[in-house]
Amino acid sequence: MNLIKQTIYCILLAILVQGCKDTVFEKKAEKNRSNLAYAMLPPDEDLPKLSPEYRAQKRKEIETFFDSNFGTSFENISFLVAKNGQIVYEKYEGYANKEQNELITANTPLHIASVTKVFTASAVLKLIDAKKIGLDDNFKKYFPQFPYDDVTIRTLLNHRSGLKKYNYFCDDAAIWGRTKQLTNNDLLQVIYTKNIPKEYKADTHFSYNNTNYALLALLIEKVTGMKYKEAMKKIIFEPLEMNNTYVFDENSSENLMTPSYKGKYRKFGIDFLDHVYGDKNIYSTPRDLLKFDNARNASHFLSTALLKEMYKGYSYESKGIKNYGLGIRMREWETGQKLYYHNGWWHGNTSSYITMPKEHAVIIALSNKFNRKTYQLKKLSVLFGDYPFTLHDSIVKEE
Repeated sequence: MNLIKQTIYCILLAILVQGCKDTVFEKKAEKNRSNLAYAMLPPDEDLPKLSPEYRAQKRKEIETFFDSNFGTSFENISFLVAKNGQIVYEKYEGYANKEQNELITANTPLHIASVTKVFTASAVLKLIDAKKIGLDDNFKKYFPQFPYDDVTIRTLLNHRSGLKKYNYFCDDAAIWGRTKQLTNNDLLQVIYTKNIPKEYKADTHFSYNNTNYALLALLIEKVTGMKYKEAMKKIIFEPLEMNNTYVFDENSSENLMTPSYKGKYRKFGIDFLDHVYGDKNIYSTPRDLLKFDNARNASHFLSTALLKEMYKGYSYESKGIKNYGLGIRMREWETGQKLYYHNGWWHGNTSSYITMPKEHAVIIALSNKFNRKTYQLKKLSVLFGDYPFTLHDSIVKEE
């Protein structure tokens, strides 16, 4: 065999061996996806180590931006930026509990507000991958008393269900009122018994709606046979060693909650919606959220087909750059660029989760003292990819 033939043979053999490895790995991943106890465990990703020079440069740019936006005053903030799964910059300051003079640290769980929806959606998608449910199943299949035939799991995930917002209609004393705590199961009974009309036919409009994710939390409970907080622990938190992350529900002690504040540290109290979960009520830290992001964006976290469904936009009734996938917000520009993120706001808590799968970068900010500046941090995406922001754009007002 001459040298050229030997070379060709070696190349073909290498391709064959790699193909066999990929097939075995995919079969193993598919088996793991059917086993919820292990489905979240990510494979090792071969991402390069960041050089000290790269880290130093990015750290300087991030710190300059942070100081110019938040100032150098004592702010309530948990903030982390990572690339290739490696922390580039993090900052923790302010009060976890002003009354107790307790400071925020890297291990302080803060309410992530609507970023909880990313977790709820991920658990639902894992159940779909495990073939426990179908993406286009009607919600009524699992809850036969549910009065609406056109609401599917997909339309709950992408906020196209047409349902009314529970935080509005449950405010009415004739329906529920503000004097007693509402739970997820209470909400379901209200929908069953109070003839709540829909806003529009499903899958015709986008309307961001907490009702969708409160119902998805009940779906997780129905399918797994566990309370939402236990299911999230088994499917996500424990496999990823997210040791400072938990769900607050009606059985949790209020002492577990990290308090939140208005300006001048005026404390928010508990109100009648604080026991509803799935749309909110996960407490976590940036380091734990980084573990989640590393897993969620690892290869074989979800099947390729389902990952594609998650990261596509569904709402094009109105022209614009904002859209929503399955549990993730996005900006879609005419150039083809896409930025994925989710914001949150509940009481004095604000949160921002910006994930860049293509660049293997993530930006995470949590605060328990109300501050819209948390939402500014998506501008830092320009440090990692070609996104049409500048670091000096005007303040973004959104949740």
